[in-house]
Amino acid sequence: MTRILIIDDEPYVRAFMRQALERAGYVVSEAANGCEGLRLYTSLRPDCVITDLYMPEKEGLESIIEMRQHAHRARIIAISGGVDAYLFSFLKAAKQLGADAVLSKPFSAEALLRQLGQFFADVDPILVQ
Repeated sequence: MTRILIIDDEPYVRAFMRQALERAGYVVSEAANGCEGLRLYTSLRPDCVITDLYMPEKEGLESIIEMRQHAHRARIIAISGGVDAYLFSFLKAAKQLGADAVLSKPFSAEALLRQLGQFFADVDPILVQ
């Protein structure tokens, strides 16, 4: 089973993603900030990480950099919401620092599952549409 780690400081965003991902058959773990997320990344070795960029304790860009320094290489989706120009520059920076994909909040469950389907179509045929 494909393991997904969600790192986001907003409980309702984590709950929204968890529900959509578990319905699609993914195994989901959650972290409320980048420090907790990096600990789980190291111990769980997920197949994919979905990380917010603005969080307390350790923000997403720093988390992406640190995840890319590990031998384990998961797919990373950076997510963020905010002012368009500012948001665009942070999402662009996330891609440059190692994120495999970016999604702008708010996004639909379908958009999230579509992106994961592109990563794991051979693993999770239920997501291929």
